[in-house]
Amino acid sequence: MNTAATTELLVILIGGLTGGALFLAVVALYGLPPRPPGSGPSRLARLRRDVLSPRGAIAVVTGILVLVATRWVVAGVGVALLAYSWRSISGARGERAAIARLEGLATWTESLRDTIAGAVGLEQAIPSSTRIAAPAIREPLLRLVDRLHTRMPMPEALRMFATDLDDPSADLIIAALIINARLRGPGLRDLLGALSRSVREELDMRRKVSAERRSTRRSVQMVVLISVGMALGLALLDRTFLAPYSSPFGQVVLALIAGLYGMGIWWLRRLAKFESPQRLLGTTVEQAGDGA
Repeated sequence: MNTAATTELLVILIGGLTGGALFLAVVALYGLPPRPPGSGPSRLARLRRDVLSPRGAIAVVTGILVLVATRWVVAGVGVALLAYSWRSISGARGERAAIARLEGLATWTESLRDTIAGAVGLEQAIPSSTRIAAPAIREPLLRLVDRLHTRMPMPEALRMFATDLDDPSADLIIAALIINARLRGPGLRDLLGALSRSVREELDMRRKVSAERRSTRRSVQMVVLISVGMALGLALLDRTFLAPYSSPFGQVVLALIAGLYGMGIWWLRRLAKFESPQRLLGTTVEQAGDGA
């Protein structure tokens, strides 16, 4: 890459960094809109946590190595983003988390049912259930117990608990608890038993679906690996064939190609993703948050 091309590329990089700095300055001055209570950490907080994790460090090191080997900024940034999002490309991580959360809900519901069978009220049964709560639901459950300890009304605390879990199956269980907390009627033990059996049946169905989708996820990962490997192999072994991409205009074209390729990966991930049904308490929670 000659001196003129290098200068133009540096100008593009400086312009991009300047735009990013201006955006961060605006965010620092005006801030971000407040999040409703009980909605969990923001996307920015999760992104900062992931970037500072070993996953982020591996992505940065991989991007730097590709940048040094190819001398293409777009290739370095693209490979870094690919390495950062590799665990989420197939969608298996999110589905495993959903299955673990569903199994934790089933166990928690059965624990509530057995505790209530001993003539214990719902206010005492929920704190007692934290001792055997699964890790997938322990943190939202502890927040629920903290809200109850601060004298928050039971229905409102349960709605926030539903927001923390963000699971359609949890909404069915929590809706039954909200109705019982308002009406104090009998039959909660039998209802929780029926709901726990329903959650167990859904858990078995999701496990079967997840097992059937493993081949699709494997195909997605193989397509990504082969495509990126061929592109990097050509860039390292046959520089003359890809020499036009070394110019600033070539980098812009390469960025467009990488963007199209990223959209293709996103579409493959959508094909392998488990689509959750619409939540029962989603609208209710949002209205409650707006009213507060």
